[in-house]
Amino acid sequence: MDKKKSCVKNLIAGFVIAGIMQTGTFAAQTQTTVPQPPMMKPAVNTYDKPANFVENTKTNNAKKKIEVYTDKNGNPISKEQKERSEELRKVYKKVTKDEKIMEALELMKGGLADFSRRAIMGNNLSGEPIKIDFEDLSKFGQTYANFDALGWKKKDKLYIYINQKHQDAPAPALAAVLAHEALHQDDFNSLNEETYAWTLEAAVWTKFTEKNPKYNDSMHPLVVRENTLKKLFIKGNYTSKYIRKTVFTNPGYANLPSRSPGFEDDDL
Repeated sequence: MDKKKSCVKNLIAGFVIAGIMQTGTFAAQTQTTVPQPPMMKPAVNTYDKPANFVENTKTNNAKKKIEVYTDKNGNPISKEQKERSEELRKVYKKVTKDEKIMEALELMKGGLADFSRRAIMGNNLSGEPIKIDFEDLSKFGQTYANFDALGWKKKDKLYIYINQKHQDAPAPALAAVLAHEALHQDDFNSLNEETYAWTLEAAVWTKFTEKNPKYNDSMHPLVVRENTLKKLFIKGNYTSKYIRKTVFTNPGYANLPSRSPGFEDDDL
């Protein structure tokens, strides 16, 4: 056999051997077990859930809801404040709609201001609760424009109007003013009546500030008024001595008689 044939035979044999080796390798590979990926859980379809699932979800969400309470101006307040506000409205619904005035009336319970509070609630000459509100006092006449408060009678109804500039006044100062104004229950007024009313106002404010001295610290115009009356009251040894002098020289009272029904005594 010549060299050329021998080389061809060897080359063919090499291809056969290589083919057999590849076939064996392929066979071995096909016999290997390939692990399958784990089964995936199907996506939850909430649309197929029973109705009670939806209802339970709504109930649970409702339980988690945070309740928010606000006052009439939209300011956040606590649940306790909301409940207190509702109770005050029940008590004073025939007197006022203003919560600041309600707070002042609460402060008047007991003590020196209690007589005036009971008068406001209906124990007065009209037999009906006195209506109270903040108001532009100039509507009653320019003479009253700068008054701090005004007692008013219209037909058989009694009213107390507090100057609207005092809407942000501290409740104790408003309580002292209301103690004063609740004494005016008829069509008559006098220097004696105003002296008595101013003295009561000063005494009420003095008691408030003795219990809580911080009330003195405000620079609100109504507090300035109350502190002025307090100084006159104390200067007069807790009597009307210096308050009387102030009333009798007040230009707003220039046309008042010295006496009126119930206030005939000059020593009041």
